[in-house]
Amino acid sequence: MIVGRWLLPASVAALATAFIAALGATITQLGPWYRSLEQPPWAPPDMAFGPAWTLIFALSAMSAATAWIAAPDRESADGLLGLYAFNGSLNLLWSFIFFRLQRPDIAAVEVWFLWASVALLIVKCWRYSRTASFLLLPYLAWVAFAGVLNAAVVVRNPPFG
Repeated sequence: MIVGRWLLPASVAALATAFIAALGATITQLGPWYRSLEQPPWAPPDMAFGPAWTLIFALSAMSAATAWIAAPDRESADGLLGLYAFNGSLNLLWSFIFFRLQRPDIAAVEVWFLWASVALLIVKCWRYSRTASFLLLPYLAWVAFAGVLNAAVVVRNPPFG
């Protein structure tokens, strides 16, 4: 019975997360423009971002499924899923602004809305599942790091736009 209870939440969370990750990967282009940006000396190598985001997306999917199952009723579960969807859209928006629009300056503002959406998810999930909240902590830390890195890129490069 436990498998049946987890099957739909885990499947939906995994598919939604994979969709967001795949779409984000198509938006992210590490072409000549990106390579011309001066990065701070403490920036991780480009090859570190793929594994980091893979882990974060996997933990987020587990968090979403855990929170969904722990929610006491359909309305609570729908609210949580809406917040996860909103977070996914902010994640994609950051990639679009930074890489496609080539506006790290605007992305440096948007990233803090993304961070706030992760923080909100942690707070909302805490009501029903501390495990779901804890699974999001690496995401919160990574987005905070990304925000600082994004700001450093803006400071080190010419005006954008």
